[in-house]
Amino acid sequence: MKNYNYILGISLIVSTLFSCGNDTGKADGYGNFEATEITISAENNGKLMAFAINEGDQLASKQFIGYIDTIPLALQREQLVVSKAVISSKSKGVLSQINVLNAKLKTANTNKERSLHLLEENAGTQKQLDDILGEISVIKNQIRSVEIQNAPVVNELKAIDVQLQQMDDQIQKSKIVNPIEGTVLTKYAEPNEIVVFGKPLYKIADLNTMQLRVYVSQTQLAAIRIGQEVWVKIDDANGMKSYSGTIGWIASEAEFTPKIIQTKEERVALVYALKINVKNDGNLKIGMPAELWLNKTETKNY
Repeated sequence: MKNYNYILGISLIVSTLFSCGNDTGKADGYGNFEATEITISAENNGKLMAFAINEGDQLASKQFIGYIDTIPLALQREQLVVSKAVISSKSKGVLSQINVLNAKLKTANTNKERSLHLLEENAGTQKQLDDILGEISVIKNQIRSVEIQNAPVVNELKAIDVQLQQMDDQIQKSKIVNPIEGTVLTKYAEPNEIVVFGKPLYKIADLNTMQLRVYVSQTQLAAIRIGQEVWVKIDDANGMKSYSGTIGWIASEAEFTPKIIQTKEERVALVYALKINVKNDGNLKIGMPAELWLNKTETKNY
């Protein structure tokens, strides 16, 4: 009987400790902080001439941080420019022939109008008009012939223009420009290294706002909506530190509870993932565990 009373007393104490603030005395969800990480890779081949970043650096969007050697590309571009000039000189000779023929065609059309006017006034003959029409036909055939001869030259010039655009694009991609504002998480390359297309250079993430991924049961979904303000707690030197957060995403399909955050018995349960956006004051880190509380008053008594 004595042992029974002792066990009953301990049970009441434990029950009291875990019932403060809500029915269970526990957070509504548990998870870890994450951020959208982007790996920036080389878009060209060559020697990394400059790469002025370090892990932990804060980078602005569109910030220039380095470049890959562009001398070989610049030389190839210069060669294309010279080739285009040579081909253009050939094309100019053909175009001058077309200009001369167009001038003759204009004169012939003027003579045609004059001959028609004379014929209407019975001051000219049909033969004169026929001769002029024949001359116009010959000139038009000559123009078409010259244009056919010039077509390969024109196509060759167009092909060189496309190659020049491709070369300019490669030169532009040799510049390393940071795409988003964020913090450098990992640096994979150093200046003077030879890089190839697709080689990772660094990883960056925006840590100003962190996302806490947590999992809740189906019964909790009725009390949760996108845009809802919730509270997040992390371990602190003085106990627990609270942050205000906003639910930004709710999974549309259930999944099995991740093994890393639940007991063996709870892993078989189906849960829904949430992402909670939390403003980072500098203390929140990727992978840091945290708790979700739907009711602010409960966090005070935890």
